[in-house]
Amino acid sequence: VLAPILMGFDPNIAILMSGVGTLIFFLITGGKVPSYLGSSFAFIGVVIAATGYAGKGPNANIGLALGGIIACGIVYIAIGAIVQVVGTAWIEKVMPPVVTGAVVAVIGLNLAGIPIKNMAASNFDSWMQAVTFVSVAVVAVFTRGMVQRLLILVGLIAASIIYALLTNGMGLGKPMDFSGIVSAAWFGAPAFTAPVFDGNAMLLIAPVAIILVAENLGHIKAVTAMTGRNLDQYIGRAFIGDGVATVVSGGVGGTGVTTYAENIGVMAATKIYSTAVFVMAAAIAIVLGFSPKFGAVIQAIPLPVMGGVSIVVFGLIAAAGAKIWVDNKVDFSDNRNLLVAAITLVLGTGDFTLKFGAGPTSFALGGIGTATFGAILLYALLSRGRPAATTPVPRP
Repeated sequence: VLAPILMGFDPNIAILMSGVGTLIFFLITGGKVPSYLGSSFAFIGVVIAATGYAGKGPNANIGLALGGIIACGIVYIAIGAIVQVVGTAWIEKVMPPVVTGAVVAVIGLNLAGIPIKNMAASNFDSWMQAVTFVSVAVVAVFTRGMVQRLLILVGLIAASIIYALLTNGMGLGKPMDFSGIVSAAWFGAPAFTAPVFDGNAMLLIAPVAIILVAENLGHIKAVTAMTGRNLDQYIGRAFIGDGVATVVSGGVGGTGVTTYAENIGVMAATKIYSTAVFVMAAAIAIVLGFSPKFGAVIQAIPLPVMGGVSIVVFGLIAAAGAKIWVDNKVDFSDNRNLLVAAITLVLGTGDFTLKFGAGPTSFALGGIGTATFGAILLYALLSRGRPAATTPVPRP
């Protein structure tokens, strides 16, 4: 539920559509790919750019984001249809590990400014962010089993309790407001939102499909290695299922969805690979989506605590990109790999923006978008007519 809050989406609709999306994914893949679909962090940067969201409260321009999310889902479905016919070799050629690692890392780095600049209004809030990410780190390092797997949730709960003691109990900061939880009904329909189809927003958000493809492909490869079952024949259907789920979610006010890497870790720990487990999880998510009480609990989490969790999550995303390089033994003595990674990281972190056209038909591609396309195009350019050996670039 962190991603929808950071974009100003209704957490009830987000959790509801994660459950619905998981069921859609299950049906389209024939129940062969064990995965749970949840809100994708890859959408945060482009949604904020498209809607001008300030980072607090409901997103007033959410309709613009929804139109872009639907466009992204359609592109994703089209890629899945192509993969279903010709396979994934072309994807792996266009987006080798050096490219996918850089793009994944950029997602986390591009979002780093959100919790640092927008989620701490005072020195006390900044200290609470520090308490939060330290709490998560302590859970990650010093606990074991399921508690360790739920490090974000457990750390968030611990930090929220500390925050309540310091504010509600000792008056050191803005106190937590529990009135919304008390007054919220246990069951009720969420407020759905209709999409608005704006060309600029669609052009800005649709390219996220490329990131989702790389992400989903990596997850399926990981599940294949873990289970010993070859799932390559279901990759196209997995893309289509994820794309359809994203379109449906965007059509009612939900975020774009993706397969969750966290579930791979849970499967590895429990050795349970049954897709029926994900159907049960989806059913629970749907029930929670129809509970305003659940949404009120999420909304009551203090902003500094959310900021501290965001620092951890965005950092983990960036580190996941580096892990792709390590796992695939990317050779950074090769100038091509070194420069593709270096340029991509700065384009995304610095939010490099390019504007196309003029007047009402113009649009801008920035941050994650320029980094993604830049990595793909730069790798392709540097691969043409490249000699077998190169001289390493001197390190600073």
